[in-house]
Amino acid sequence: MTDPVPDAYRSSPEAYRTGPVVNPGPSPRSFMPPPAPVIVPTRRGAGAFAPIGIAVAVLVGVLVIAYFAVALGIPTLLIGSLLALAPLAIVLLAVRWIDRWEPEPRWALWFAFLWGAAVSVAIALLVDTGVQLAMAFALNTGPDEAMQAVVQAPIVEEVAKGLGVLLLFTFSRSHFDGPVDGLVYAATVAAGFAFTENILYFGSALIEGGSAALGATFVVRGLFSPFAHVLFTACTGLAIGLGARRTRGPGILVWFLGGLACAIALHALWNGSLTFATDAVALYLLVQVPIFIAAIVITVLLRRQERSITRARLLEYAAAGWFNPDEVEGLASPAGRSAALAWGRSQVPPRTEQVKRFIADATRLAFTRQAIVTGRADARRIADERELLDLVAADRRAIAGPGA
Repeated sequence: MTDPVPDAYRSSPEAYRTGPVVNPGPSPRSFMPPPAPVIVPTRRGAGAFAPIGIAVAVLVGVLVIAYFAVALGIPTLLIGSLLALAPLAIVLLAVRWIDRWEPEPRWALWFAFLWGAAVSVAIALLVDTGVQLAMAFALNTGPDEAMQAVVQAPIVEEVAKGLGVLLLFTFSRSHFDGPVDGLVYAATVAAGFAFTENILYFGSALIEGGSAALGATFVVRGLFSPFAHVLFTACTGLAIGLGARRTRGPGILVWFLGGLACAIALHALWNGSLTFATDAVALYLLVQVPIFIAAIVITVLLRRQERSITRARLLEYAAAGWFNPDEVEGLASPAGRSAALAWGRSQVPPRTEQVKRFIADATRLAFTRQAIVTGRADARRIADERELLDLVAADRRAIAGPGA
């Protein structure tokens, strides 16, 4: 590729390069102010999907809470909810670590969590009730518990959770650039689902077996396997993220179905091992721990790939004059970002938020460029690139301050 940045953008990069260069050095360099005022661009929102999707999920969540209040009783519901916060916090801290390099928009994470905690659970409850009624009318008997655990639950729950990730891909393409984004969204959906499911399990254990049963259930579900649902649904999210880098249009459905099949198989393996195992401890060490370790290794490798993409794409912009090598190094390495944020905190007044926006916009610019150079760009991606170039320029001016 002889010209990494369009000619239309090569003509005026210096007009945008004002204020200090964010780099890991002790004294950031500065540039001449632009010859004329530049209008600060407006950050594009999520459109109508965000408020409508979140509102629908909240409404469904209210109905799920009402159902649990009737089934468990309000005191039991409160106890189960408090205990379910512990594994939820563990999972969300891990998601936050994964999402640090290119943070997803808050509205998308809220939608993902609410979809998992409310809509996915509602779908699972409705299907479970329907199956029970059908079995009662057709065979005059209840459903087989082993069949429910190994077949019904994996299929219904993974489809319900996976649809939430697919919706986010459909309506948030600008923020769904690759497998790490898919992992973050899938893990957030799964965290919401596990939170609500844990409330039901904890409450049922307290009602049926008292505090002893509740304690045992909490240890197994809350401490030993808080990432179970995350590992299942991660297959779907990773597949959609890989598809986002390799296909356009309806082709993503093939990746979705492939990831969904893996999620269902892993979920069935997990439930089946718990249902039929004779030595739970050995099973945990030989099956579940290796799966968890493999997931950690994959996540670390994907995060390294994100850093490589950021550096490669921003160096292309540096070749056209939009960044300098010091900036690229500061934006494409954890040490450089930490140094830039430390510099922002040391200023009077502090400019930490401005530096964070500069890092976030530059990172999104790099991944938008990745989509363009790999042939997956549409008109929206081209518009995103233009918008992000303007935002990066505005971020520099904000870092420089009003007196620059």
